[in-house]
Formats: sequence, structure tokens, C-alpha cells
Amino acid sequence: MILRTFGWSFAVTAAGLVAAFVYDQGTGLALVTVLAILEISLSFDNAVVNAKVLDRMSPFWQKIFLTIGIAIAVFGMRLVFPLVIVALTAKLGPIEAFDLALRDEKAYETAMNAAYPTIAAFGGMFLLMLFLDFVFEERDVHWLTWLERPLAKIGKLDQLSVVIAGGALAVAASLWAKDPGEVMIAGVLGMITYILVNGLGELFAEAGLDDDEDEDEGEEKERARGGGPSPLALATGKAGFFLFLYLEVLDASFSFDGVIGAFAISTDPIVIALGLGIGAMYIRSLTVFLVRKGTLHEYVYLEHGAHWAIGGLAVCMLIGIGHHVPEWITGGLGAGLIIAAFVSSVVRNRNEGEADAPKDKQLHSTGV
Repeated sequence: MILRTFGWSFAVTAAGLVAAFVYDQGTGLALVTVLAILEISLSFDNAVVNAKVLDRMSPFWQKIFLTIGIAIAVFGMRLVFPLVIVALTAKLGPIEAFDLALRDEKAYETAMNAAYPTIAAFGGMFLLMLFLDFVFEERDVHWLTWLERPLAKIGKLDQLSVVIAGGALAVAASLWAKDPGEVMIAGVLGMITYILVNGLGELFAEAGLDDDEDEDEGEEKERARGGGPSPLALATGKAGFFLFLYLEVLDASFSFDGVIGAFAISTDPIVIALGLGIGAMYIRSLTVFLVRKGTLHEYVYLEHGAHWAIGGLAVCMLIGIGHHVPEWITGGLGAGLIIAAFVSSVVRNRNEGEADAPKDKQLHSTGV
């Protein structure tokens, strides 16, 4: 199971470390290793959320996410994206931006840092909308009951997540942004992207599910008894495409922080791409592992912990519009919340097992 799930990650790690050693025999190997660890620590909550969405997708779209999606994540977001940002910021062509990255790493870093407020506004608002929609939704299971239940109640107010997210963006732009208008535009685009992609995914998922139920309701019920989502409930066609698109935008929002944080370790675009690419591969493999093992069904609070971590990351990105937030804070916050959610899930499962034990003992004593 481990080799089958993480095999490609192990292979990419070996190839990446060899490439790092050949490219820079001085410190390349160490820098790539540190960057890979940074990416994994910053994006662990991404794997949990990805697994929740991936669990709703058909096998075909799962394969697309794990093939084309990996190419987009590794090469697109970790190598091409920084070059595009620098090209737009410095008003250069893509080739000139790449040449700048290789010739003048300091200028390349300066251009990326100059673009960060806009990037943080877009990614921060996308993640904040995701977090708010989660905590404002009524659900059967609560982790932080004292907080999540009141939030679910006030979440009945229509479009509350948009109101709060818009207010947070306005405050961040007015207090910390050097160019409030640019930050506001980027943040609003982040909100629009989330609403559009998430809404289209849900729309086509519901439409596809209704069609499948009309065609074969009996078969759907029979398969659903086996546990987990039934094959007919899985998103296919347009629904699968928009869920795939949603995952890619989500991954992009998470990668913003990692790409910018990588400059604290190295300004070499090749080293950054190798290190973050290796980390991204492990996040993909971890996503698959969570789906295949049914971890989110067994440890029910993991999803809650991941979303609270996303909320924390969104706040850090909004603060980052005007103030640098150390990577150890964003990474530690996410890891800490997920670990706490995992421990709470273990305690919950143990308590439920102890509660069921007396019932089983009574049934055996009566000969049932």
C-alpha cells in the first residue's frame, strides 16, 4: 500500500535530489531537502481538504488529478507561476524573466516580494471563503462544539461568508496595502473565483446525481450499503471537471505561501522548483493515501482541523499584505491544528468503543 501510493513520490525525490546535486554541488542538495520539508509542512492541510473532494470524484477524474494535476502543480505553480508573476510585475517577457532569475536572483526575489500583496489578497480570499463556508454550514459532527455550533447558527444568514470576507479584505487593504485598489481587485477576483468554481462544481454534481438516480435508483441504493460514496454518487463529466478545476485553484492558493516563503531559503528558481516539486508530489500521494484508507471517515475531526488551519492560513496571508509572517508560524499553525484534530478523533473513537462495550457484553450474557 505504501509503495503503491508513495512510489512515484519516492522516485521523484531520488531524481530531484540527484538533479540538485548535479546542478549545485555545493548546497543544492541541502536546500532542496529543506524546501521539500517546507512545502509538506505548509500544505499538509491541503492534502486533507483535497482528499475530501477527491473522494467525491469518479476514478477517471481521480486519475486526471493525479497525472495532469501533478504536472500543473509541480511545473505550473512551482516553476512557471513565479516566472509569470515576475514577468507581469517587472513588465518583462517570460524568457527575459527566466533570464533575470538566473542572472540576478536578488532582483528576481525583489520582484516576487513586490507582487506578494496582490498574490496574498487573491489566495487569502479564496481560502477564507472556503473556511467560512465550512464553519457556517450546519453539520452533524462538530469538533470545537462551543464555537462551531454558534457559527453554524449565525451562518443561516444568507451570504454571511461573502459579507465577512469582503469586510476582512477592506480592512486589510486599507490598513496594510501600499496600493489598496490593486489589493481590493485581487481579493475580489479571489472571491469570485471561489464562488464560480465551487458553485459550478456543486451544480453539475447535483445534476449528475439526479440523472443517475433516475436511471437506476435501485442499484444506487444497493451499492450504497457497502459504505462510502456509491459509484453513481461520484462526480463524472462536467461535475468531475469542475471539481478538478476547484482542486487546482485550491492547490494554487496553498502554493502561493510556499513559493514566497521559499525565497527565505533560496532565490534560485531551479532549486525552488525542485524542492517545492518534491513536496507537492508527497502532498498528492498523501491525498491518495487518505482516500484509499478511508482516513477521513475514521478520524472525523481531521476535516475540521484542516479547515481551521485553512482559516488560519488565510488570516496570515491577509496580514502578509503589509507584514511578513514567518513560515514557521503558518506551517506550525496548520500542523498543530491537524494534530489536535487527529488526537481528538482518536479519543472520540476510543470513547465510542468503550460505550459500545457494555452493550456487547450484555448481548453475549443473554445469549443473543
